[in-house]
Amino acid sequence: MLIHRGGNSMLAVNLFKLRFPGFPLPLLTSLKVSPAYSQTLAIRCLSASYIAPNSFQRHPSPPPPPPTHGPRPSGPYSYPQDHRNPNQWPPQNQHHQRPPPPFDSHPTVGGRYPTFAGRPPVDAGRPPVADDPPPLLAAPPPGPVDLVALAQQGKLKEAVDLLNQGVRPDSPTFFDLIAFCSDSKHLDELKKIYEFFFRSPFRADLQINNKLLEMFSKCGSVIDARRVFDRMPDRTMDSWHLMIDGYAVNNLGDDGLQMFEEMRKVGVRPTGSTFLSVLAACASAETVEEGFIHFDAMHKEHGIPPQVEHYIGLIEVLGKSGHLNEAMEFIEKLPFEPPVAVWEAMMNLARSQGDVDLEDRAVELMTFLDPSKILLSKIPTPTAKRRSGLNMLDGRNKLGEYRLPPKIETKVVKEQVYVPDTRYVLHDIDQEAKEQALLYHSERLAIAYGLISTPARTPLRIIKNLRICGDCHNAIKIMSRIVGRELIVRDNKRFHHFKDGKCSCGDYW
Repeated sequence: MLIHRGGNSMLAVNLFKLRFPGFPLPLLTSLKVSPAYSQTLAIRCLSASYIAPNSFQRHPSPPPPPPTHGPRPSGPYSYPQDHRNPNQWPPQNQHHQRPPPPFDSHPTVGGRYPTFAGRPPVDAGRPPVADDPPPLLAAPPPGPVDLVALAQQGKLKEAVDLLNQGVRPDSPTFFDLIAFCSDSKHLDELKKIYEFFFRSPFRADLQINNKLLEMFSKCGSVIDARRVFDRMPDRTMDSWHLMIDGYAVNNLGDDGLQMFEEMRKVGVRPTGSTFLSVLAACASAETVEEGFIHFDAMHKEHGIPPQVEHYIGLIEVLGKSGHLNEAMEFIEKLPFEPPVAVWEAMMNLARSQGDVDLEDRAVELMTFLDPSKILLSKIPTPTAKRRSGLNMLDGRNKLGEYRLPPKIETKVVKEQVYVPDTRYVLHDIDQEAKEQALLYHSERLAIAYGLISTPARTPLRIIKNLRICGDCHNAIKIMSRIVGRELIVRDNKRFHHFKDGKCSCGDYW
């Protein structure tokens, strides 16, 4: 009982000497208690003195007598709570030894220990020790600033992961995240950001919704842009313009003109910017007559005087439809002297149609009005190295690159439906080699890989850094009809939406 109550091996030996002086000294000196057992005893002593009363006393003990400095009395109640002998056992390491921890606790940061309820810490009031480790500071949780930083670094996938982990951006952060998704390879991230935005309290923000319309149109997903437009609680004039422009950029001019009719039905009055978008849709749909109708209605019905930009839009309606001579006649009948912008537009139209003479004439007139517009391509320069075609396939969140092979050795069997158009092969090789060269164009390799690695009936998006040739254009139309999928090809000129054997450009690009 004394050892259990004392909780200290040295104290137990001392008490043993006092109570039993008849034992020989060697036996007393050989009596030892292991440190681990001593610590266990100390822990039990602490737990017994602070948590529960003595369990081995049948009757409550009377209050202990006041401490005395004389000889220790004998009897059943002769040991008060402070039972150390100050003359023989001074406290060890009084200022530097830390009390043992409770039996069910572990040290925390800074060496502190958990305490029982209602008790001060066991080391309360202890002066700090020089070798105590500094407290660890927890890293702050990620916030909107981290989302914008990742987006600026091009790590939009990591930013979306933070959104999935519970980070909630504010309105400016949503706008910045959407603005960084202008490339079509970030279409999947843009869709996920929109879903988070639609469930946020900012889903009625007009500025963010208009930015979504713009980014979805740039990524070539007009269907998603229209879904955003239909979900908007309020719309401004810019919202209508962005939708019409989105249809025009993606060669869906007929849908853009239909959107303009819906705008008129709901009572929105068009402006000069509205008719710029309408003329762009007419140029995309190659509807020359409808373009002139809207041009005349702008002044007669709505009282909007046409500006230079509207005349240029009507010139593009004529030029993109292949009527270059009519476009030149329209320029000659303009009520003002044609500025540089008119001849620059005419130069681009003539170049796209392959009219070299008209292009040279437009360049001459353009540089006469503004010498700074001289084209570097007209200045004799050394022959540039041949640039290989680069294609990027967007599917399953993966991007693959396909380059033209240096040599063609595989013999390809002719198809019954597809007939190669060897006019687009400019190499001086025989006819059979030209047919084989057409079969290895990079956009075809990208489509072949996409068809075998993506789910059926899903749109397939191809990004090409060169202009698509006429033979590949015809081949992709046949592919879209056979596989029953929408094939979206973005070359350096425009978007091509192939579906059911037809292209949105109307075989003009």
